[in-house]
Amino acid sequence: MSAPEHLVFITGRLARARLEKVAATLPPERFAWSIADAGVKVAALMTEEIIRRRVQIPEGVTRIVLPGRCRANPEALSRHFGVPVERGPDEIVDLPAYLGLAGRRIDLSGHDLRIFSEIVDASKMTPEAILAKGLDLARRGADVIDLGGLPDTAFPHLEDSVRLLKGAGLKVSVDSFSIDELTRGARAGADYLLSLNEETLDLAFETDAVPILVPMRPDDLPSLDRAIERMERAGRPFLADPILEPIHFGFVDSIARYHAVRRRHPGIEMMMGTGNLTELTEADSLGVTALLLGMCSELSIRNVLIVQVSNHTRRTVEEHDAARRVMYAAKADAALPKGYGRALLALHDKRPFVQTPDEIASLAAEVRDPNYRIAVAEDGIHVYNRDIHKVGTDAMAFFPDLAVASDGAHAFYLGAELAKAETAWRLGKRYVQDEPLRWGAAADDEAEDTTAFKKAGHTRHSGPDTPPPGTRDATPPEAGADAPETIGPDQARAESAPLAPTEAGQPMRIVCGKLVPAEGN
Repeated sequence: MSAPEHLVFITGRLARARLEKVAATLPPERFAWSIADAGVKVAALMTEEIIRRRVQIPEGVTRIVLPGRCRANPEALSRHFGVPVERGPDEIVDLPAYLGLAGRRIDLSGHDLRIFSEIVDASKMTPEAILAKGLDLARRGADVIDLGGLPDTAFPHLEDSVRLLKGAGLKVSVDSFSIDELTRGARAGADYLLSLNEETLDLAFETDAVPILVPMRPDDLPSLDRAIERMERAGRPFLADPILEPIHFGFVDSIARYHAVRRRHPGIEMMMGTGNLTELTEADSLGVTALLLGMCSELSIRNVLIVQVSNHTRRTVEEHDAARRVMYAAKADAALPKGYGRALLALHDKRPFVQTPDEIASLAAEVRDPNYRIAVAEDGIHVYNRDIHKVGTDAMAFFPDLAVASDGAHAFYLGAELAKAETAWRLGKRYVQDEPLRWGAAADDEAEDTTAFKKAGHTRHSGPDTPPPGTRDATPPEAGADAPETIGPDQARAESAPLAPTEAGQPMRIVCGKLVPAEGN
């Protein structure tokens, strides 16, 4: 059996106790560990210089893990210490999952689903506007830009639009009931044609564009079978789409038809148009999309046509992109689509509360400055500094207890943070002070440089001891720092062990399983 990996977790004074508690749960047959306490209060404020100067790494270490919010450069520190250095999770409670103890490492880089994203009113847009829209859809995750034609609306610039998109390196499909428009689009270089049935299938033999085959009517699968068989006999590529129907207008029967087509034709490429569910169901589209793409994953449907008309589907490209990656990874692992990140969780987080009320109370008891901290636990919102520790569920109710009546900027800041904290508590979302709530694929996360400190905000305290603007943010992280210390599991446990008297009554403590004089430590 190979020796366990020896990890060093670098931290600060406030987080050390929680880190020790979580590290103690790591299986010893896999991980030996040490904690390097740099002596500074807040681990997130440690710089490379502080870590290089204050942290001592024991021999035999195989990997160093920084706090997730620490802005120090892991590569630079790796060169300094001579071992791999990496940034860990933002929250200590997530450390076991980060180390692979949740059963697997998450890799969402792969997928096998092609997204066709329709521009529904392309015939009313200029070629330049179509190009701009197509590039935006591709940036968001679309693989094919679908040009939608409208009934009784001329599309004289169809060819120019196809050529512009192709010239930009994009794949293009033309989506129209008009055979003339499909023909023109194919001749201009379109890659796909939506859609052909057994009566219009001759067009597929006049062009290199790949047709999407549909039944004459949604419930007429034999007509789709005949079109499929004709294309197979000719050895021509195609996609088959049995047509997804809206709820109460044939939805369940249409799902059964997808299953039937897959059973009859196990090796063909298929498509599902998800818009009849996402657009025509007034429910948050992320969950609807996840369910439909789960069906696609089971049936090996590797193409979807999506559309965004209603405002409630404004993130449909990102949602489909996230769902295809989760389903692909879960299928590859022969697993449920659980534990593959937070992209499909918009409203509620699986583990919203990273600290217990008792843990927050312990932190609050150590605070020695007037700056307000905000945290959220199962029992509500916690606001604390050296003078108060209040718990509640209504953001507005905290105001009488906060010394900010004469400090408009700080009152504004605390009001915004408390409102965010209340939203997080009510929805069961993870809250971190000074950071935005995360909404999965439903909203973009703010891009951030993990090696640079965040810009200073209105976080200074109020009252007679208020420093000049900016001085709190300029306070050196080492101000009031304790001596740095590196400990292992035995020393960590010893710190909470009661003193044991010897026969002579001398106070002793347990370190590494041995009794030693207390004053010698």
